[in-house]
Amino acid sequence: MRGARAALGALTAAGTLLALLLPAAPAGAAAHPAHRSPTPQTALDAFWTADRMRAAEPLDLPAPARRPTAAVRHGAPLAVAPTLPGPSKASARPGALPQAGGPWTGGGAVTKTTGRVFFTYQGRTAACSGDAVTSGNKSTVITAGHCVKLGGVWHTDWVFVPGYHDGEAPYGKWAATKTLSTPQWTASEDINYDVGAAVVAPLDGKKLTDVVGGQGLSFNSGYTTTMYAFGFPAAAPYDGSKLIYCGGTTFKDPLFSGDHGLGCNMTGGSSGGPWFTSFDEKTGTGLQSSVNSFGYQFWANTMFGPYFGDDAKNLYTQAQAT
Repeated sequence: MRGARAALGALTAAGTLLALLLPAAPAGAAAHPAHRSPTPQTALDAFWTADRMRAAEPLDLPAPARRPTAAVRHGAPLAVAPTLPGPSKASARPGALPQAGGPWTGGGAVTKTTGRVFFTYQGRTAACSGDAVTSGNKSTVITAGHCVKLGGVWHTDWVFVPGYHDGEAPYGKWAATKTLSTPQWTASEDINYDVGAAVVAPLDGKKLTDVVGGQGLSFNSGYTTTMYAFGFPAAAPYDGSKLIYCGGTTFKDPLFSGDHGLGCNMTGGSSGGPWFTSFDEKTGTGLQSSVNSFGYQFWANTMFGPYFGDDAKNLYTQAQAT
């Protein structure tokens, strides 16, 4: 990835390079701004050909130059259970933790709920990762904030492709009717709040989680815990064709953010991919507690993801009610 350097070194986003950090919005801000997509499903399905999906790349933007000023609000823990449309068949288990990065071979629900996110940004096609979650509308995808809005611009032509594999969309291309982010990310691209969501339209008369299932969620669940991170990194040594995972005990970022840290070698394209606590390798289900967000250029093989506090919970609540 082609990161710019800042006083603390270049802060490299996992799926796109993070934008310049502007003054932070108040931590208590309640509104979660959103963008509605006017592009019809049929047009997006035709636009995102296999070749165009393979060619989509991360974006490059200046790195944040100072620490965020808004502390993440912590509240009462909340857990939401996974929902599955049917039994999930697991294959060979991938092995013991820690895992710094490698193809997921365990099968299970995560191979359906996790997918690639594709969108257009300033005339260029780009890719991130995302995850289908349990929701009231059965149509909610959780991703990173910079995967829905970056540099003051909402992305267009936004689709979610669950179970993506090398240009294939085995469960369809799900077009966003609305994308949302936390008020802090929307207003100032505060790295501590790099969380986004999308509400996708039904496809062939069916809703997203009725087709692929939905992972659970966990908010305000604390730091220093075992987590599994998933995504579709597309920068070397990866090519975006396979689901990759990392796993181990997380730590709190001691340098710049208040985010979770995890030993992980995923690269550009994995942004927005889910981090799970209480992950069951046998079924491929867990409670999503963060997303792939960024990595320091000077700190190799380490990924960081935002703490899912009250504002992330409010974003999820708004998205699933849409």
